Parts: sequence; C-alpha cells; structure tokens
Amino acid sequence: MIEARGLTKRYGDKLAVDQLSFTVRPGVVTGFLGPNGSGKSTTMRMIMGLDLPSAGTATVNGRRYHDLAWPLHEVGALLEAKAIHPGRSARAHLQMLAATHGIPQRRIDEVLELVGLAAVAGRRAGKFSLGMGQRLGIAAALLGDPGVLLFDEPVNGLDPDGIRWVRNLLRSLAREGRAVLVSSHLMSEMALTADEVVVIGRGRLIAETSIDELTSRSSQRYVTVRVADEPARFAAALEQQGATTVHEHDGALSVRGLGAPAIGDLAAARGIVLHELAPHAASLEEAFMELTEDSIEYHGESSPAFANGD
Repeated sequence: MIEARGLTKRYGDKLAVDQLSFTVRPGVVTGFLGPNGSGKSTTMRMIMGLDLPSAGTATVNGRRYHDLAWPLHEVGALLEAKAIHPGRSARAHLQMLAATHGIPQRRIDEVLELVGLAAVAGRRAGKFSLGMGQRLGIAAALLGDPGVLLFDEPVNGLDPDGIRWVRNLLRSLAREGRAVLVSSHLMSEMALTADEVVVIGRGRLIAETSIDELTSRSSQRYVTVRVADEPARFAAALEQQGATTVHEHDGALSVRGLGAPAIGDLAAARGIVLHELAPHAASLEEAFMELTEDSIEYHGESSPAFANGD
C-alpha cells in the first residue's frame, strides 16, 4: 500500500505539491492523472525517497522508503526509462541491482523473458530504442517481486502491441494482490487499464475515485432519445423539465440534465412512444478535461489559419 498524507514539496518559491493525500490499495491499478506540471512525477519521486518532502509523509506499507530494509523486495518503480548506464548490457544492469539484494540469477532470467528482452540481454542498453528501454525499466521494477509498483508513463515509445502488453501486465499484477500506481497522459489507455484514479492539478488533489464514478458524474454524460414521431414536441417537454436537448442529424435527441428514468417517465406520462433510450457516460478524457480545466498551466493557442479551418 502507498499512502500520501499532507504531502508538500517546494522548490524555492514554486509549490510543486500542495497538501496532497491519497491511498493506493493492494489489488487495484490506480491511475495517477494530471496536466503537465501538476506534480505527478515529483510525488512519485517523494514516494521513492528521491526527493524529500517539505511537509507531510509518503509511505510504502507504513514506512518511508529510506526505512525499508530490502526496498527492491517491497517496492519497484519505473520513473525514468533511460536511467541506465549506456555501456552496460540489459543483463549486467539487472545483475548489478540483484547483487544489492541477494536476488538469484534465475529471477533475472525470468524478468528478461517476461518483458521480451531475453534475446537481446547481452546488448548494451545505450543502443536500445525508447520502447526497449521502457521494457528494461519494467524488468528492473519487477526484479525483487515487490508488492508495490510505480510506473511513470510506462507506455512511452511502445508500439500498439507493446501498449496492450503493458496494460495486461499491470492488470495481472493487480490481480495478484499488488498495489499498482501508474501515470499516463493517454486517457483512452487509462480507461482500459485503471480501476481507480487519483487526479491532481497544480499539486493539489482534485479527485480520488473509481473511473466509473468519475465519468458518471461528469456534465458531459448524456442520453440518446429516439421517439416514434414529433421529436420537437418531446424536446420542448424535456426542456420544460430543465433538460438541454440537441437534435442530431439522424433524428435522435441528445439530452443532458435529465437521467434515463426521468426521461422515460415523462414520455409515458405524455403518451409518447420511445424507440430508443440509451444513457452514455462521459469518456475518461472528457471527465478529466472538465475536472482539470482550471489547473492547466500551459495552454497552447491555435494559429489563425488553423482556427479558420485552413
């Protein structure tokens, strides 16, 4: 388990993490989400003892990282894929780590096979592609068979098959009872991978919840309604109840502000025949953008040409 309590980090006048508290539970993949500059990487570094908090605590299984007797056996992390001596082979890198914790050679062979690097284990890491470096970093995180794992953008540089492999790996690790914390900017991938999310902005906690709960409470959710006839009349009735309606090109209505049960009850009361009544949850990306709209530090601007559709 990972626990952050009142975690705060200042760099001079810059408040990178601000009174942040959350829990990463065993048996769950927790997505760690936030805009660029929100404090995700800084938080992960504090959990791993690489940065000291200005205030608050970050613990793994109830202890600070520096107090763990055999840290590789309790927590593994991929924070920077290229944090490897370029002159060492993949195998030599893992052997160096294994020697610090009495990890046997067979475990090195196991993780190399698991991440798909067994055939290139003797190649220098400096010659690896970004994706291969990611795989070696994952192998290092898994080396001590820890119960707690942290991954910062683990799918960077991977092709679609590699991304799917990471997704399946993370979910299988959680099913084994491990606590898995993973950050990513790929919302569609997080929607397929994570069970719960911790969303931060400007170093502060915005939400700590399940993906289903996060998307269900977004204002972007809507209901598709298709009636037998006179959709305009039913749209007017819905708007009288406080709903917002949009007439789609195929004749359906997109309704926001009323749930499917209330829409069905209104149709029944007015004798309107429904051909479709389909609620749609917001996507994780839509819910995330809505939550973090006021927390984005770096906004891009479209050029006039692009804004005009050129």
